[in-house]
Amino acid sequence: MKRTKGNEMALACLAIAAVVLLIGEAVKADFIFGEPTNLGAPINSPSSEFDVCVSADGLELYFGSLRAGGFGGNDIWVVGRATVKAPWAALQNLGSTVNTPYDCTDPSISADGLTLYFRSDRPGGYGRTDLWVTTRLTKDDPWSEPANLGPTVNGPYDEGDPSISADGLSLYFSEWSSPESHPRPGGHGSSDIWVVTRPTIETPWSEPVNVGPGVNGAYNDWHPCVSAHGLALFFASDRSGGLGRDDLYMTTRVTTADPWGEAVHLGPTINTSLWDENPEISADGSILYFDAVRPGGMGELDLWQLPVITLVDFNGDGKVDGSEVSAVADRWGTNDSLCDIGPMPWGDGVVDLEDLKVLAEYIEKPIVDGTLVAHWALDEAEGPVAHDSACDNDGTVAGDPLWCPDGGAVGGALAFGGATFVSADFALNPKEGPFSVLAWVKGGAPGQVILSQEGGTDWLALDPTTGALMSGLHSGSRLSRALYSDAVIADNAWHRVGFTWDGFSRSLYVDDILVAEGDDVGLAECYGGLNIGCGKSAAPDTFFTGLIDDVRIYNRAVRP
Repeated sequence: MKRTKGNEMALACLAIAAVVLLIGEAVKADFIFGEPTNLGAPINSPSSEFDVCVSADGLELYFGSLRAGGFGGNDIWVVGRATVKAPWAALQNLGSTVNTPYDCTDPSISADGLTLYFRSDRPGGYGRTDLWVTTRLTKDDPWSEPANLGPTVNGPYDEGDPSISADGLSLYFSEWSSPESHPRPGGHGSSDIWVVTRPTIETPWSEPVNVGPGVNGAYNDWHPCVSAHGLALFFASDRSGGLGRDDLYMTTRVTTADPWGEAVHLGPTINTSLWDENPEISADGSILYFDAVRPGGMGELDLWQLPVITLVDFNGDGKVDGSEVSAVADRWGTNDSLCDIGPMPWGDGVVDLEDLKVLAEYIEKPIVDGTLVAHWALDEAEGPVAHDSACDNDGTVAGDPLWCPDGGAVGGALAFGGATFVSADFALNPKEGPFSVLAWVKGGAPGQVILSQEGGTDWLALDPTTGALMSGLHSGSRLSRALYSDAVIADNAWHRVGFTWDGFSRSLYVDDILVAEGDDVGLAECYGGLNIGCGKSAAPDTFFTGLIDDVRIYNRAVRP
């Protein structure tokens, strides 16, 4: 039997899978981030590139840079492309009307592409750095002479990082202190995020309003970016609990009239031990741009992007079909996070036609789920290896394997005769966050185990007395106990069984029906390998007798 504390491939898969967000009572949906990629040349250079901004149609990318060929210390540059699938084309400086010998950076482009907000320390301002605006009649016309946003927005402080809303009626920005200035009254820390609003684009901006303690605290909170539908705000912060000097966070709200919820850290796929800042979300929510200091860059500070991936496989069976459509129909009109997946990956606060439109793009098509950290299909026809298609953590069949290529609930299956089991290396530590384990089983007897973790506990098993589904996963605290159900599965019929942990409660499912649940403070830590078809200590009376098929482990809380 394999005994190991870790498996490098499994850990790598966990890192790539990123983070599944579940954000308080605000707009929420299950989604993950893909792997970051450097934007490369001609955007990045041996110099520094930062403060990225993408147009609503995705065809223009504005950013600040210290590269040679500009007019000042920091200049604003732009690249374009013919389609969103095309590569970025030739680089252009915005020219001497916008850029000057002074710093000009932090661009934010309006939805129609005709108004550009930015930060500058040029003469004519009210503080060390102010917010300015320039316009153009069409996208083919030059930018006008920039205008200061005035003393209502700008003051004797340092303003920067503007982010204009899609309707042009809200402008988010950062204000921070420096040796030459002090924080704006009403703030929470040395740098806060503020917003000004107006009823129409022709009317003046309101007095700045602090976005509140859900976002701002006694630290640097800055670089805001508001999503196109106005229900999500991305920003950077050096608050405690992060991974580096500056990390990226996100907050959401139910409607544009509601306050912002508590901020959520965006996880280790984006954030590193170095600098990660200046987030910019595309209009459709599918790409998150940011700048970072990390290995693989071209200069000191580079621009990066990563995909935002909607989790459309609600029940964790590896496909999108009528079950997902039925789930949307059952939750129609609610703000259920499972089904609220459109038009943005994190939803819009209501389950409706937008969510069905997203599902329609995936029905009966292959999907790649980054939260699937292990998948033993058990479809082999011969040999001692049970292949893991998710992260290459192949299992070894102990005993004489009896493969049933045509006898499974999903393709083939492996028959367990009371002396056979599959041993695989470490795949997941239950303590690290939400996760799920799902499998198809047929047969079994009371006391037998479907899946267990060496040095830990039995994840899925049959109650020794009743033969009903149970799980030994719990926190290990004095008041915590194993989770039991009344659902008898030792009846020689195929059943899909599952355990999920969402960070607050444990749930057991049989045939996609919730059969038991219970709260807990957490799950006990374990780095042991996994056993399919026997208990944690491989005791003889725990060996399974029957068929097991399609074992899946996710690092998210699947709801069958």
